[in-house]
Amino acid sequence: MGLFDAVRQALGWSAETDATRDADPEDLFGMSTAYVTMEADLDFVPTGDAALCFGNVESTAFRDARREVEAVLELGEEETGTSASFIEDSHGYNWIVLRDSDFENLVTSVHFASDTLIEEGFGSRLLAALFSFERDDTTAYWIYSFRRGAYYPFVPTGGRERDGTLEFKLESNLDGELDVEDDTSYWYPMWPEGDSHPWG
Repeated sequence: MGLFDAVRQALGWSAETDATRDADPEDLFGMSTAYVTMEADLDFVPTGDAALCFGNVESTAFRDARREVEAVLELGEEETGTSASFIEDSHGYNWIVLRDSDFENLVTSVHFASDTLIEEGFGSRLLAALFSFERDDTTAYWIYSFRRGAYYPFVPTGGRERDGTLEFKLESNLDGELDVEDDTSYWYPMWPEGDSHPWG
């Protein structure tokens, strides 16, 4: 198991035993106001990207649930313009990658996808939802951990390095609007693949 796999395993399954509260897809709507603060107070604007990361299950029921999500998001694209791509990364994790210039549409689509998987009995496969922001040459993420039921900031700087100072600044500005993870040992990195986003 490589470093990337170990981090994601901790983010997804090891964190379950230490969870302080149950994950609630309604938490995702906190981003509907938080993104305004990110832009107004910190000059970080949405990149137009969001993603949902989850583990696969080899079962007919899971394939049916995934097809339901795909079908509704495809219909949603016709109405809202939110595009959805379903990909598997090099580590075997599945992603629903969403793109839309309207941030509210991204939040709604991530919520729908995660809520559907939970309702169909696959909430245990959900790892994280990621919302991407940028300022100058810096990309910052707010990550929602489904195992911890909380958000945390992540600012990669390249070469498996992160900007801890900026992460704490984001935390101090958004704590109160978002339920931020107070134990920083659970602020797990989800490293970008190359120069791209974590989902590749």
